[in-house]
Amino acid sequence: MDAVQPRDESLADYHAARDAAGLVDRSDLGLVEISGRDRAKFLHALLTNDIAALGPGQGCAAALLDVHGKVQVTLIALAMDDRMLLLTPPGAGESTVAALDHYLFAEKVTLEDVSGRHALLMLIGPAADDTAKRLTGAVAPEAAWSHVTASLDGVDVRIVRGGGELDAREVWLLTPATERERAWKGAIGAGARPLGAAAVESLRIERGTPRFGADVDASVLLPEIPAERFISHTKGCYPGQEVVVRIRDRGHVNRHLRGLLLDGDLVPPPGAEVVADDAVVGQVTSATLSLGLGRPIALAFVRRQHAPGARVGVRTARGTLPATVSDLPLSR
Repeated sequence: MDAVQPRDESLADYHAARDAAGLVDRSDLGLVEISGRDRAKFLHALLTNDIAALGPGQGCAAALLDVHGKVQVTLIALAMDDRMLLLTPPGAGESTVAALDHYLFAEKVTLEDVSGRHALLMLIGPAADDTAKRLTGAVAPEAAWSHVTASLDGVDVRIVRGGGELDAREVWLLTPATERERAWKGAIGAGARPLGAAAVESLRIERGTPRFGADVDASVLLPEIPAERFISHTKGCYPGQEVVVRIRDRGHVNRHLRGLLLDGDLVPPPGAEVVADDAVVGQVTSATLSLGLGRPIALAFVRRQHAPGARVGVRTARGTLPATVSDLPLSR
């Protein structure tokens, strides 16, 4: 974990990401390789997005649900000529293989956890594309999670258009793990600034991006979080689809993942209760000091009656903090 940085250094990191190019090491993500002639058909039947529509060089976000519509894992699928790669949350490569293998019967599919064999670096900010081009000579396609092969000093790497986890402009570099240090130093030499944890968390929560294991887990219904990027409404059946469609067409969920804009300067801890008229109406899942807004912000599950603009409180050991419920993202 990154050491705590002085505030002025964190601000410099933040503004590098907003105004130029920031660099984040995402090699902690798990990576699953899926090969075999039935790979696309197999994943299409299980995941929430339209995997069958992906051609080589394309990708999408998706989720694996249980039959009750609850999120088992969130994923990024990248289609190659001869295989598919799934980016998983940190430490979830092995469990993702096990979850998919549960559904594997006669299909010609091979699943392998290849976490640790590759490095993943993220460039973010308005100069991300120029930085990647100086480093590899290639530019990522515009569609989210589309990708091309490029060269880093003679080594094949993959340039991937990000999906907006931290910023509207993101470029990912997928390299062999052995090339991680070369790619890292090369990105810095091309103008990118490494970002500390405070800047990354500020960008993530401002963007309203849920983190698996913190803001979303197996207790969460997919429609309770901002989920459009995960879902195809025109594909065939998948586990949990009936629940997702029923909620979309005829019902509602009782809570939503919202943003909170807090008064004062205290950052509430995860798990802090959100209250209205002394009744508990939600719970904070993650919070930080926004380097862009200059105030504490949080993601929290809040009961649906408390729409954006509603005033609530957040209970802490130092008292109840006034807050305003907000749509996501918190900062544009």
